[in-house]
Amino acid sequence: MSGPRRVAVLKGGRSMEREVSLRSGANVEAALRRLGHEVIPVDADPSLVRTLRAERPDVVFVAMHGKGGEDGTVQELLEILDIPYTGSGVQACARAMDKVMAKAVFANAGIATPPAFAFGESAFRELGAADALMEIETRLGLPLVVKPAKQGSALGITVAREPNDVPRALMTALSFDDHVLLERFVRGREIAVTVLGTDDPEALPAVEAVLSGDFYDFEARYTPGMTELVAPADLRPELADEVAQTALACYAALGCRGFGRVDMIVDADEQVWVLEINPIPGMTDTSLLPKAATAAGLSFDEVIERVLADASLGG
Repeated sequence: MSGPRRVAVLKGGRSMEREVSLRSGANVEAALRRLGHEVIPVDADPSLVRTLRAERPDVVFVAMHGKGGEDGTVQELLEILDIPYTGSGVQACARAMDKVMAKAVFANAGIATPPAFAFGESAFRELGAADALMEIETRLGLPLVVKPAKQGSALGITVAREPNDVPRALMTALSFDDHVLLERFVRGREIAVTVLGTDDPEALPAVEAVLSGDFYDFEARYTPGMTELVAPADLRPELADEVAQTALACYAALGCRGFGRVDMIVDADEQVWVLEINPIPGMTDTSLLPKAATAAGLSFDEVIERVLADASLGG
């Protein structure tokens, strides 16, 4: 469908990333209005299905982050309602949101990702998994990154530097999700690559997050001035090509479409390690996607128009 469209921008929701989603959604709405589309702001709540039936949008731009938005849940509803939507489909979102599943897909595709172990809460409660922490620390080494399996924006992630830090880090992660990942800490440069497109996806120039602290946590991501975003990242041409190809490989391995962002670490030996892929990357003023677009010579509005043009039903 060409020309102006009636676009519902789905944002907010009830995940822990609600406020970030509202900011992303506001930026998307502004861009769509500048592009001439009719915009229907929708803050996802229990009346979502009734709202969408009443509004009858041509397409939904999904700007929800975290659970409910990036895990395939809302995508499933939109498919039931037969409404085309932006971004990845149900299965790709589910795989991307689950860090344990995503790491397994990456590993099977020959993509380097830091070694890790994963446990559900029941393993600690019913099977004494805590008694294996010493072996985990020996196998993976310290520091360890302890993170919820299904959260975004670095919520609930702790870097455990000493053995005594690990139990506390586990409790923190388990307060965000009932499944946790204990991952080898890789020291290096924080690099992110945004991918656009479906049939012929394009990797935008890499962005480096230069930290004022030592970890790219929630505060560092969304507090203006805490992190310097360098776009394009200062990488050797061969390394820049490698991170781009790695991002495209991750995108293809999970079956993503529309857009996404691959987060990785480049260590001191220039080994590229993939951490995760975000099927609905942040679109706030401090997010990485707008910086990558600028580095590629694209305006934010052009990116939003390209994502919208790729909207479909399923996939």
